[in-house]
This record gives sequence, C-alpha cells and structure tokens, in this order.
Amino acid sequence: MSVPTILVVEDEAAVRRILEYLMREAGYQVYSAADGQEALDMARQLRPDLILLDVMLPRMDGHQVCREIRKDFKIAHTPIIMLTARSATHDRISGLQQGANDYVAKPWVRAELLTRIQNLLALSRSKQDANPLTGLPGNTAIDEEVTRRLDAGEDFCFLYLDLDNFKGYNDTYGYAKGDDAIKLLAGVLAETVQKYDPGTVFTGHVGGDDFVMVTPEPEGRPIADHIVREFDERKKTLFREGDLKRGYLSILDRQGMTRKVPLIGLTIALVRKVGGNFSHMGELSDSAFELKKFGKQVSDSIVVEERRNLPEDERPAGEDERSEANLGSGTDGP
Repeated sequence: MSVPTILVVEDEAAVRRILEYLMREAGYQVYSAADGQEALDMARQLRPDLILLDVMLPRMDGHQVCREIRKDFKIAHTPIIMLTARSATHDRISGLQQGANDYVAKPWVRAELLTRIQNLLALSRSKQDANPLTGLPGNTAIDEEVTRRLDAGEDFCFLYLDLDNFKGYNDTYGYAKGDDAIKLLAGVLAETVQKYDPGTVFTGHVGGDDFVMVTPEPEGRPIADHIVREFDERKKTLFREGDLKRGYLSILDRQGMTRKVPLIGLTIALVRKVGGNFSHMGELSDSAFELKKFGKQVSDSIVVEERRNLPEDERPAGEDERSEANLGSGTDGP
C-alpha cells in the first residue's frame, strides 16, 4: 500500500513547518502551500490523498479553495480538513457547507488531529474501493485483508462465491433484474456476517457476481452451508412463477434454437486451513478457482471444500482427497 500524500496549506511559516514535521513523523508524504491559489494549483497537480486547509489565506481563502476543489471532477473527492482559529458554531458550519469533510479549531491537539486524519483517509480509501452496486469492499481491500491474515500467521477459511447460470438470467430478465440478483446475494452475505461474528468475518465484492469471504477456521463450513440455504430460499423471488414451476429458463440462442438453462445457483469454493499452507493471495486464488470450476459442473447450488490441507483425522473415511461437495439448499455441513 502506497504512503498517503498530504497537502498542508498554511500561510504562517512557523505553523506550516510544525504541521509538515508532524505529518512526516506520522509516516505521510508531505507537500505544502502558503496561499490559496498555490494550494489549488498543487492540488490539481499532485492529487493528494488529503488536504489540511487553513481558512485565512492570501489570494484565495480556504473556503474559496474548497469550493474550487469540489467543482473539479479530478480532485472533487479529495478529503479536506479545515484548520482555523474561528471556533464558533456558525464558522464550523460555514466551512462544512463549502464542502469540507472535517473541521479542527486552532490550537489543535496533536493526537486528535492525527486521529481525524487517519479516520478520514481510511474512510476515503474504503469509499474509493467499494463496489458501487453493493457497497462492499473491493479488490484492494480483499487483497489487504487476506495478506494481513497470512502475514499474521492466522489459520482461516477462504470462501469464493459465484452465481451459476447468471448470464442466462440476465439475457432473460434484463440487467436491472441481474443487479437485483447480485444485491440479493450481497444481502444474504451481510446478514450472515451479523449472525456469526462481524468482528472476525470479512466480506468483499470482487466484481460482477463474484464475492469473497474470510472467516475463522471453525466457522467456514457452517457459514458456507448457511449461505447456500438462505440464497436458495430467497432466489425464488427473482423468477416468474412459470419459470419456477418448470425449473429452467427457455432461451433462444443465436441460431434461433430454444435451449433450456437451469435457474440461478450458487457455487461456494471453500479453502480451509489457509494459514501455513499458502504464502500469498495469488496462490490462494488459484486454489479457489480450481474448486470453483469443479463446482460449476453441478447444476444445483453447491459447497466445494478443499480437503488436501486438512490433517488425516479431519478427513472423513473414504472421501476423495481433493474435495467434498454438498448439494442444494438445506445442506448441513460436517
């Protein structure tokens, strides 16, 4: 992850130097400007991750700078913390109305200022990475979460979730309904996290109809089975009654021939005992992808579980070394 860049905008040289030192000491890359016009020019050139913006500035005051930044689509979403000696409520409201994200009155407290910066940067990163359809964290956050757990030596489960026969559903019902199917699955995942442990279960949206979950080792299988049951029950709301009764969709292919396409299902590739068996995200993704290909050979919803990393005493007798698949809704894991 790259070092965040902060633009410090302060006309008083002594205060500017203090802020520059404080930001560098905290590990940020720092640039500075002494007036409003210089700040606006540097913001457009550097596209910093955050701006510390004094209100009282030469040539262009902080409020004007803030308004101009919000009008420029290339930097409009840059987080801005306004710094000013004006601490009255109407002054704070005025700053926020110009588009500032936060407001810190002088003299600021070092710990508070750094905490506000850290929180705003984290919020900004999560918004930039979040999937616009579901609001769930995207690929950057997924990679960071998995890498963090791998580096910490945690023993966890990795779940890769993918909707089956999704293209046929989109072709029949349209993309708006396809989005509804994706949001339905995202809702099931969110409720599942709340049911188990939101503090230890991570959910991310890779894109399209692909999702990822990271769970503690004992809970991976129960969570996967719960998701399959809930999705298979709720997906009934996505179909017209006739399609549900038939159990398939009738689709005209490019040759004008009618073909039968199964209803949407869900494949979950479950990799257990990740800690100590995988060294990086790419290796783990490859294993999950192979499991997913195996699961998609089955028309029903399925949990495909990697067993090769498990100790011998955790593998059911006579079971294939590679995987164990549970089909359909109402599946109960081991």
